[in-house]
Amino acid sequence: MANPLSAQDLLDAARRQITRYLPTEAQAAQATGTEIVDLRCAGDQATEGQIPGALPIPLSVLPWRADPASEWRDDRIADRSKKLILVCNDGFSSSLAAANLVQMGFIDVGDLAGGFRAWAAAGLPVQPTT
Repeated sequence: MANPLSAQDLLDAARRQITRYLPTEAQAAQATGTEIVDLRCAGDQATEGQIPGALPIPLSVLPWRADPASEWRDDRIADRSKKLILVCNDGFSSSLAAANLVQMGFIDVGDLAGGFRAWAAAGLPVQPTT
């Protein structure tokens, strides 16, 4: 490859394709039916808690859970017209994952700016892992 991209280049390109939500905006969107998808590992969820109502789907399997044609799809999110907000720890990998879903044909997918930790720092509800 003649001009390799940096990690920041990839992140910048991803964020040009998606909507980024502040924690209070994500909470308001969730209240109107938007699915929040928590991509964090089980260890982080167990240690830090979860956003109430968020769907825990590991980042490593997200494309297969979101793909309507996949035998491993999760019907709660495998609809390209469904509004999704992805959440990681700090808002970096969720941006890249959201851009991947845009490339898969999802029309209304974004991420939580600052990730789960921004949600918690904003004083929004957090529940223990169930």
